[in-house]
Amino acid sequence: MAEAQHPRRAIRLLALGLMVGLAAYWAGSRYGQRVATTASALPLPANSEVSLDPTEAENVRIYKQASPAVANIVTRTVEYDFFFNAVPVEGAGSGFVIDTAGHILTNYHVVEGAQTIEVTLGDQSHFRAKYVGADTRNDIALIQIDPGTHKLTPLPLGDSRNLLVGQRVLAIGNPFGFQSTLTTGVVSSLGRTVQTDDNTFIDEAIQTDAAINRGNSGGPLLNTRGEVIGINSAIYAPSGTTAGIGFAIPINTARRVANDLITQGRVRRATLGVEGRAIWPDLADALHLSVQHGILIERVTAGGPAARAGIRGGTKTVLAGLQQLTIGGDVLVAIDGREVTSPTDLSLMLNRASPGDTVTLTILRDGKKIDVKVKLGQA
Repeated sequence: MAEAQHPRRAIRLLALGLMVGLAAYWAGSRYGQRVATTASALPLPANSEVSLDPTEAENVRIYKQASPAVANIVTRTVEYDFFFNAVPVEGAGSGFVIDTAGHILTNYHVVEGAQTIEVTLGDQSHFRAKYVGADTRNDIALIQIDPGTHKLTPLPLGDSRNLLVGQRVLAIGNPFGFQSTLTTGVVSSLGRTVQTDDNTFIDEAIQTDAAINRGNSGGPLLNTRGEVIGINSAIYAPSGTTAGIGFAIPINTARRVANDLITQGRVRRATLGVEGRAIWPDLADALHLSVQHGILIERVTAGGPAARAGIRGGTKTVLAGLQQLTIGGDVLVAIDGREVTSPTDLSLMLNRASPGDTVTLTILRDGKKIDVKVKLGQA
């Protein structure tokens, strides 16, 4: 008997479950209607349009205007491991269009050694780019895309000579691969010389607190008129990410380099035609010099600008500790009244000059300082 009653008990339990389920569904539907009705009844703000203050509106305007011309640059090359196996390597950076012919300015270190260069602009148009040339000393490179029928909107280039500390700036680039990212800040310092590698530096760097991270290299630093005033190039990053100190190459330097590459096919550099090394106080005392700092001119390039002006190189080789020096030549102490204490000082001064400029060298010869005018040559 007990076993015969089990089917009937199961039917009763099933019926009870269906009743509970229907009740829950009905209650839930009613609750959902009440929630939906309540939510739809919430009033919208009187003005549903986005309200921007003047600074925000200006940021939005500049971003919309500039971002289509900012390039996300992806490079590919092949390197070899310890066992000489080919290993594909991909790099990334930023750049920006400067003319309707498709020329794009970026950093040399972004495209250095690249076998292929691909560019995606802010409007999502995609191109294969070719390498045009570079100024490795200033870490500036020029590449070019063929826009075909695609209409390019180049960024206007400003003037980096009259910037002021505190001036608001905007940076657009592709940090960590996040394309078309905008950061804002101010010019936090001017006129610094930033050594970026053994043979490269940013002369008269623009320092900014606008966030610049890996991938921003080569992107534009803009003023509030939407003009490019610099190329974002380096960061001070003890932790590997931005620390609020970034550096940009002045656009006037980049403009000169781009113009040379487009019109001449190479960068014209001013040259003096001398080789030498820095003097330190102990060496100056040993050589009985009346100056403690300067450049000991060891060799003068035959037929070069310095040689034509009568500058003298060394005549005798000696050992100073573990160094072999050629002494007996002139000591360069200043150019146009600006003190020269190291080869870097000389490089910086030549970097700011143009071939054909005439400069006044102050040299020490036979214990006396004399001025010599030299017309700079072209490297």
